[in-house]
Amino acid sequence: MLRTHTCGELRRSHIGQAVTLAGWIQQTRDKGGVFWIDLRDRYGITQLVFDESKTGFALLEQARSLGREFVILASGTVVESGGKNEKIPTGKLRSRLKISRS
Repeated sequence: MLRTHTCGELRRSHIGQAVTLAGWIQQTRDKGGVFWIDLRDRYGITQLVFDESKTGFALLEQARSLGREFVILASGTVVESGGKNEKIPTGKLRSRLKISRS
């Protein structure tokens, strides 16, 4: 199986679990040492976070090289979000993941 979960199904009960997601990049945000990707599939959106202090510089730079509509496969651990987005079901979560282009 390519993925373990869809982008719309992760919830607080998944915190700490290793997951693999597949989807396309809807949006990115860069705040210097932290980079976010909103990963979308037909089921919803999950926010991926790449924090240089936790994921390392190489992975952060790899994430920055990706653009909108790129299709990626991402594997890593689900963590609780510091900033909550109540507008989407997965808005209380972020995933620290390794990525590969599909």
